[in-house]
Amino acid sequence: MTSPDPVTDSAAYQRLLVDFLGDDDPADVQAGTAAAYRELVSDAGPLLRARPAPREWSVLELLGHGVDAEMVISGRYRWILAHDTPSIPGYDQDLWVDRLRHNDDDPERLLAVFEALRDANLDLWRRTPIADRSRAGIHSERGPESYELTFRLAAGHDRFHVQQARRTLDAVRAAAEV
Repeated sequence: MTSPDPVTDSAAYQRLLVDFLGDDDPADVQAGTAAAYRELVSDAGPLLRARPAPREWSVLELLGHGVDAEMVISGRYRWILAHDTPSIPGYDQDLWVDRLRHNDDDPERLLAVFEALRDANLDLWRRTPIADRSRAGIHSERGPESYELTFRLAAGHDRFHVQQARRTLDAVRAAAEV
């Protein structure tokens, strides 16, 4: 599945992520993501670092991207809530995965970082008054985004990449059987 480019087709990218969330509670979706990643890491075994194709990410790189995204979104949430209409920078996810060498990472360390950040972000969501969830920042690629929309996009992002990791694992298993 090819997804819209988050920079060149940001509106389609937002729609994709919102569609992945559907009508589900974004906090519930996000609360289950760490367990889904743990299961994928366990299931992947020796195929954890295998890429299905040269320019596609391995299961471990997808987890690394999830950690990067959670780090970035942690800052975005806090900028939006603490500042008035802050600028929210984008980032090149491919550069981060490549240059941070996620395929060389220890999966347990990545999972621990993800779990700690996610727990803090879910706690922030629960503690934030509903009226403050409409506070917005100006994303450098997508324009105005509220805290609530950013939180919903994060949940859709989780679902998208967990599904991608499952497809990746299926593809590398099939290739290993040949």
